[in-house]
Amino acid sequence: MTYMTEAAWIWAAKGVGAVAGSAVSLAYVLPHGRREAALRFFAGLVCGLVFGGAVGAKLAARLDIADQMGSGETMLMGSAVASLLAWWALGFFRHLFERGALPKGTDKP
Repeated sequence: MTYMTEAAWIWAAKGVGAVAGSAVSLAYVLPHGRREAALRFFAGLVCGLVFGGAVGAKLAARLDIADQMGSGETMLMGSAVASLLAWWALGFFRHLFERGALPKGTDKP
């Protein structure tokens, strides 16, 4: 019988959290088409996988529940939140760029 390692469980939790956050993001505000849905899902998935650990650790510490949660639960929570908020953050920065609210010189690559 094969057992998953702790690292495999962590990555599985990150993946499930990222997918869940992306799905909620799509359901919360419906996309305008398939392309936008795919882009939003992919952006949420990547952000959930990349930032899930840091977001989970910060949330657990901020809510003072870090000692009550396992590493898998922390990763699941963090990945879901990072994934859910990814599209909102990207939209916020896009809005700032379009309005010209950023300092001069920051709108060019």
